Formats: sequence, structure tokens, C-alpha cells
Amino acid sequence: MAEAGHVHVQYQDLEQQTRAAELGMWVFMASEVLFFSGLFALFLAYRFEYGDLFRVAARHTNLALGTANTYILLTSSLLVVLAIHVVRTGGPPRVLEWLLGGTIALGVVFLGLKLLEYVQHFHEGIYPGPFYALPELPEQGARVFFTLYYLMTGLHAIHVTAGIVMMTWLLSLARRGRLTAEYHTPLELCGIYWHFVDIIWVFLWPMFYLLRT
Repeated sequence: MAEAGHVHVQYQDLEQQTRAAELGMWVFMASEVLFFSGLFALFLAYRFEYGDLFRVAARHTNLALGTANTYILLTSSLLVVLAIHVVRTGGPPRVLEWLLGGTIALGVVFLGLKLLEYVQHFHEGIYPGPFYALPELPEQGARVFFTLYYLMTGLHAIHVTAGIVMMTWLLSLARRGRLTAEYHTPLELCGIYWHFVDIIWVFLWPMFYLLRT
């Protein structure tokens, strides 16, 4: 049986190509970790500077929506794990398609809830930077908190959007029978990215939603 993956001319075989792709993904993930680590460090620095103001500002985030989104992303990661298991064990292609479709749907729901929360903030006058206008909490510390909130959750939403695009591409490959037990590197690599995005949210959730206590 011919290998499902296409070997590019710069590689000796499919195994070498797969290892190179995995290395490239891990290098990319390392750069992403460094990027978000800088933002986390910035948040902590301002957290120590403004103290209780951050805690008070966090009470204006929607804990219910933030928590719901946490469970949504964790569930989506479970679906990705199951999708990889189905491919590795040669499971039914239809099951793989449903798992990938479910992951995409959960990603869209996550973005929808995040957009809903942004709209709620806008109605209250909570905007980033110089546009911040929440009358009951006019202090500079609250302005900084919500500027970081929009920056970090917005960047995360962009990453979720990229993940949805990847999962949609994987779904198209699955429907064409291009993901098999012999070759499913794209699924493995996109799965790493999706799990990374979920882990970032697990850090953002306590920072912006649980800090109120």
C-alpha cells in the first residue's frame, strides 16, 4: 500500500519528513511560550503595583462565561485526543469526522461567548486603554487591568481562530481519506497547537476571572 503522505524532495523518506515537521512545530511552540510568558510577567508586575485594584476590576468580568469557556476548551481538547486515538487505531472515518467537527463547533462557541462578553463590557463603558470609561471604577489600575484583559484574551481568541482554521483543514483531509494510521502527522501537529491554546486559557481564566476573591 502506498504511503498516504507526500514526501517532499528535500527528505529521504516520510519518517524523516515527519520528524522535521515535529521539530518545527515544537520550535514554534517554544516561541509562543516565550511570547505569552512575557505577557504573563507584565501582568504580574502590574498586579503587584496596583494590588487590590486588580481584584476589584476582576469582579467586572463575567465569571459564568469565563468558566463556561474553560470547560468548552477542555472538552475540545478531549475531542482532539479521541480523534488522534481513532486514527492511530484505524477507527471508522466517520467518527474521526464527527470528532473534528465537534472540535470546530466548540471553538466557534468559545469565540461566540467571548464576543458576547466583550459586548457586555462595551455597554458598561469598559474599553481598553484611553477609551476606558467605567464610571464606578475610574482608577488607573482598573484601566491597566482591562487593557491587559483585552490584549491577552484578544490574542488568545486569534489563536483559537487559527486553530479552527487548522481543524477545518484537517476535516477536509479526513473526508478525503488522507488521515490514516500510517500517516496522520498533520493531525498530531495541529493537536499540539490546539492543546497549547487551551493551556493558555487555563492560565488566563484565574488571572482575569478568579482574581476577584
